[in-house]
Amino acid sequence: MRAQGRSVVIGAALGVVWMVSQALMPAALGNALDEGVAGRDEGALLGWTGALLGLGAVQALSGLMRHRYAVYNWLSTAYRTVQLVTRQSARLGATLGRRLSAGEVVSVGIADVAHLGDAVDILARGSGAVVAIVVIAALMLAASPPLGLVVLVGVPLVLAVAAPLLRPMRVREERQRELVGELNARATDLVAGLRVLRGIGGEGLFARRYRDGSQRVRRAGVDAARAESMLSGAEILLPGLLIALVTWLGARFAAGGDIGIGRFVAFYGYAVFLVQPLKTLGEAAGKITKARVAAGRVVRLLDLALEPPATGTLRPPGPAALVDAASGVTVPPGALTMIAAADPRDAQAIADRLGRYRDGDVAYGGVPLADIADLRERVLVAVNEDRLFAGPLRDGLRGPGGDAALDAALAAASAADVVEAAGPDAWIAEAGRDFSGGQQQRLRLARALAADPEVLVLVEPTSAVDAHTEAAIAGRLGAARAGRTTVVCTTSPLLLDRADRVVYVEDGRAAAEGAHRDLLATVPRYAAAVTRGM
Repeated sequence: MRAQGRSVVIGAALGVVWMVSQALMPAALGNALDEGVAGRDEGALLGWTGALLGLGAVQALSGLMRHRYAVYNWLSTAYRTVQLVTRQSARLGATLGRRLSAGEVVSVGIADVAHLGDAVDILARGSGAVVAIVVIAALMLAASPPLGLVVLVGVPLVLAVAAPLLRPMRVREERQRELVGELNARATDLVAGLRVLRGIGGEGLFARRYRDGSQRVRRAGVDAARAESMLSGAEILLPGLLIALVTWLGARFAAGGDIGIGRFVAFYGYAVFLVQPLKTLGEAAGKITKARVAAGRVVRLLDLALEPPATGTLRPPGPAALVDAASGVTVPPGALTMIAAADPRDAQAIADRLGRYRDGDVAYGGVPLADIADLRERVLVAVNEDRLFAGPLRDGLRGPGGDAALDAALAAASAADVVEAAGPDAWIAEAGRDFSGGQQQRLRLARALAADPEVLVLVEPTSAVDAHTEAAIAGRLGAARAGRTTVVCTTSPLLLDRADRVVYVEDGRAAAEGAHRDLLATVPRYAAAVTRGM
């Protein structure tokens, strides 16, 4: 609003002119009837007819310009918001994907910007509606104090009766938006892993989950629409009752001779015209309510801070044990530890805390992560949302160990064939889009292994590869990371079977730990989680 204040003020001024010119038309018509027709004054009739024509011209011109400014303000609001969100997304980088789902970000760009634009758009007409109601009340008070008082009392009463309908609509809108964001995130996950789902026979299971989520969104949409329809009905019913009352009183005053026929026609015109500004106020209430929900989502995204800065000064000797107090997971140094969670979000949360992408009570060698100065050099968290950088293929994968270490990493990640097929000097397109999902995942894994960090945290590193390739990676990963600490968040039996130690997490807490085959035999919930209930 501050950034485009001038155009918003001009739009509101034009909205006032547009609405007030319409509000004055019944007065011109009533005076034409009283002075020109009933009073048989041809000059007065022509004068008031000209005034009516002039008001029509002003209304048409101001309406045209108001609409132009409304469209400009709508587009400016939407695109300024998109610019802010895009800048924030670029600034947050990897932090964004760990704090918000892709579905929520998509919802901001598709739906929320539209609601924010609607709120700025309605300000012009809403300003005109408020001034028009005041003008009509003043005209009616001057002509007939009782009728003027009816309008002055009736308008706030109409708004007060409609106000309780706003809160249910806002609450239901928020709920629907949350569910839409979750469903969008699930859709992006399904699309990204469709090939893998078909390979493991999980397509039907996830399709059913998506269908169930879709039905929840539908029910939430119906609830939101029900609340909105109640408000829309009130926008018609309540002003209609006020109009009926004003018309009935005006007819009685005209029949009793208190007002002339022209003034009665004017009062009827005022009453009919009041529908528009009152309906506009109801529309403004609804759009601003939706915009508040949308603005809350945008502000939550804009409020996200970068990953906690490395402000510590300590450099504890490594390798050392990692301890996550929130989950009770302990990662011993130099071992291949795998975390299998009943809910994948729990495993992701643990990985984020181990890498300090979100705050948590995590210690490395007894030292809190916040106190470690070189944490980013020691701990690397690799997730499937990471991207390959544009540029020469090997240059984008090479770590501090040079070409020899990279070749070993490519072999461990079963990605050597990808490099050979593309050529070592091949140019990677933005985000590696020239490669398939499985090829991208293998290249990302090779890059993480080539970096050779003291602690490597991998989140579902083989979710997009076939079973044969996954088995090869599982057999080579331990040797590639010998002597280094490695944590793998996965429910793949092929990987879990090669772990030094498996930790089963349920409801965010470590529920069992041991060898994969021992857990299969002794912990039924673990077996159900890693075999997907099959």
